[in-house]
Amino acid sequence: MPLLTSEHIDYIVNDLSSRGIVLEGFQEEVLDHLCTLVEKEMAGGKRFIDAYHHALKRFGYTRGLQQTQKQVLITDTQTTRLMFKNYFKIALRNLTKHRFYSLVNIAGLATGVASCLIISLFILNELSYDTQHVNRDRLYRVNFRIKFGNLDYDMAVTPPALAAAVLQDYPEVESVARIRLQGNYLVKRDKENFKEKNVAYADSSFFKVFTIPFLHGNPSKALTEPNTIVVSRKIADKYFPNENPIGQTLTFFNNWNNKIVGVMEDFPDNSQFHFEILVSMLNSEESKNNMWLSNNFHTYVLLKKGTDAKGLEKKFFAMREKYVGPQVREFLGAENTPEKLAADGSKFDFWLMPITDVHLRAKTMIEVEPASDIVYIYLFGAIALFILVIACINFMNLSTARSANRAKEVGVRKVLGSLRSHLVRQFLLESVLISVMAFLLALGLAFVFLPTFNDLSGKHLHIPVADPDFLFLFMGLSLFVGALAGIYPSFFLSAFKPVNVLKGKLALGMKSGLIRSGLVVFQFTISIFLIVGTITINRQLTYIQEKKIGFNKDQVIIIREAHAMGDQLESFKNEMLKNSHILSATISGSLPVAGTDRNNSTYWPMGKEPNQENMVGMQGFYVDYDYIKTLGMEIKDGRDFSRDFISDSTGIIINEAAAQAFNIAADPIGKKIETFAFAGGSNSIEKDKRNVYTVVGVVKNFHFESLRDNITPLGMFLSKSTGLISFRLASKNVNDVISALEKKWKQMAPTQPFEYTFLDDDFSSMYASEQRLGKIFAIFAGLAIIIACLGLFALSAFTAEQRTKEIGIRKVLGATVTSIVLLLSKEFGKLIIIAFVIAAPLSWLAVKWWLQSYSYKTEVGALVYLLAGISAFLVAWLTMGYQSIKAAASNPVNSLRSE
Repeated sequence: MPLLTSEHIDYIVNDLSSRGIVLEGFQEEVLDHLCTLVEKEMAGGKRFIDAYHHALKRFGYTRGLQQTQKQVLITDTQTTRLMFKNYFKIALRNLTKHRFYSLVNIAGLATGVASCLIISLFILNELSYDTQHVNRDRLYRVNFRIKFGNLDYDMAVTPPALAAAVLQDYPEVESVARIRLQGNYLVKRDKENFKEKNVAYADSSFFKVFTIPFLHGNPSKALTEPNTIVVSRKIADKYFPNENPIGQTLTFFNNWNNKIVGVMEDFPDNSQFHFEILVSMLNSEESKNNMWLSNNFHTYVLLKKGTDAKGLEKKFFAMREKYVGPQVREFLGAENTPEKLAADGSKFDFWLMPITDVHLRAKTMIEVEPASDIVYIYLFGAIALFILVIACINFMNLSTARSANRAKEVGVRKVLGSLRSHLVRQFLLESVLISVMAFLLALGLAFVFLPTFNDLSGKHLHIPVADPDFLFLFMGLSLFVGALAGIYPSFFLSAFKPVNVLKGKLALGMKSGLIRSGLVVFQFTISIFLIVGTITINRQLTYIQEKKIGFNKDQVIIIREAHAMGDQLESFKNEMLKNSHILSATISGSLPVAGTDRNNSTYWPMGKEPNQENMVGMQGFYVDYDYIKTLGMEIKDGRDFSRDFISDSTGIIINEAAAQAFNIAADPIGKKIETFAFAGGSNSIEKDKRNVYTVVGVVKNFHFESLRDNITPLGMFLSKSTGLISFRLASKNVNDVISALEKKWKQMAPTQPFEYTFLDDDFSSMYASEQRLGKIFAIFAGLAIIIACLGLFALSAFTAEQRTKEIGIRKVLGATVTSIVLLLSKEFGKLIIIAFVIAAPLSWLAVKWWLQSYSYKTEVGALVYLLAGISAFLVAWLTMGYQSIKAAASNPVNSLRSE
């Protein structure tokens, strides 16, 4: 029975390490011989410490020896401390000795963690929208769902009378607030007008429902009087720098004076609101309207504590029957009873959406601001997880692949009495050390690349290094990832049987590493999956940009807020048409891009009473005589509006979708349609009056909404709308035209701001989220592939290193470089092919799922999947090929001379 226990051996190893004696290679024999001498001394009656010191003297290692007469063994605490000190030193030695593999491990893991950190910051920001409100858990938006005939909408807007009805009829509601979006306003200041964005009417209860910090003024009294406004910090600093603006006046373009009664803090980035000026709702005549079939107001309710939102939502059926039902039957016919509507599948429903769901889960029309999609959170979360898993797999693969280099060390230490648990702790410590280094490097990389990510994503993310919770979590994750990534290698290495190791029976190479092979397959399955995703997103974006959309969006410049020109707008248009570089111009209220006026009303064939079967929901564009010509649309039937026909003032040009909806596609010209008349231009319907329009032309379908949606019925009406003026340019020298436009604008309206955009840019902006997604997805997919190839590069280098003698023998026997390269590459090549077979069907399902949100989508054929597989194979082969060629081209004499 050996006299030395594992604790004795660990003490010896630690002590030798502290003296600078490195036990590697042949020096393991020193340890073996030293332990034998110590056992002989102990057999002679000496205690362990004296026996160990005596054995050291015989070896000549006397420096620093302190003789002790204490006849006691070291304590467990000392042993543990010394053991971990030794583990740390061995870990550092291994890192510095194998610099290449250490660099691959640390760089790969750092890149993965940095990517994961940046994506996590993005996801947390998206999930944090509207969480700043104190009462967010009982704050809801009321949405409206209508399904009647061909009308089928979920809208974020409701009737103006809804707020009062909800507050009156349902005691569960504590408070209600409405918003009526107004878009941009011109503010007069010092003989000049400034365009201010994000202006809205708001109820005084808005500041009770939402948590909005005030810098000046009393939020409980704000907007309780007409002609009062609350402005943001940004607006206050712009017009009244370094002073309290309470009581000051801002004059809107139409000489409407508004007194400032409050200054609110700017809305945070993670808010669905970014209003700069809130105007008292008391100034809105529309807000007093009792018309329940008109929807223009965003309505928010604050429920009392303990209220069941779903239960309250069910009670809204009674409110619908009390208010909406009578107006439906009054204007659409008494036969529209609740029973008939239910039988026909019609709906006029109000439902509640939690305020914190609006940003990611809203699928409704007419949002306050463009919403995101929870799908993107799932996508980016998956990418972050994939990248981190790939980086961890690299570490596990390299650690197990390099097991042969550590096998003898493990075997000797086990023979000398080291327990498996000690070896596990040592290898885990090495793993954690690499992880901590990688996490610290990752933090630096994240700081460097976060500004670029912010530019791509449109965010203002930052790393909260001053937050103790973040630091604690970050370091905790570094330890967790290190332990997680090191669990398998540590148990794998420590499980070697010393007899097999010391006899040289340890199996090497890829064939013995089934788990390692499986991990390589998993890595490249993810890589191929991400390549397919990147190609699909880019193909869809290209499809959107290149698809024939029914109008010519190129070479069209738009000047918004054209009403600022006043009565001179038509003169401005005619003056600019004298410029030889301008082909045509149009003044309108709407354009086939987001951010312009939309007016959705119901129409039916003249002479028939409106009902579910014949009513058609149709968008209305208000245009002039030159609209269709300027935008390059194509008339299919009939003609364009003409100044030669006075009757065109009641004419309408519809699109093909509208002709189909009215069942007049075969012979549309001259057909008459009608709609409700509105009293005095307001939203109050005059029951006994109708507006009648005659179809003078049918324009070919064009996309005026996102390609996610089908083309719906649309009608164009002659109007004096003055919101936008658009010019089609003939010249490529756009800058000269812009200069001419600005010069003439300043001559005719010197106090008005001149701002312009291009129609193709505005069209592209409708797909900004997809463009950002495509760029970010491509970047992180590329990183995942690079990390995977980094691990494959190191793995193939190690495999080539282990087969050096085999390569030398094959070359001596006449093998060519090509045959050796193929030999070294084929095992990895098989794994890539297996990965492709697994990734292809998974990618197909993911692509099908993502594209289903588009009504118009690109075709993703088998070629895309094949291209992704070939790309992954080529990248992997190039990664392996360098090491393979390097090994195959080496001189066999160098590898065989030691035999």
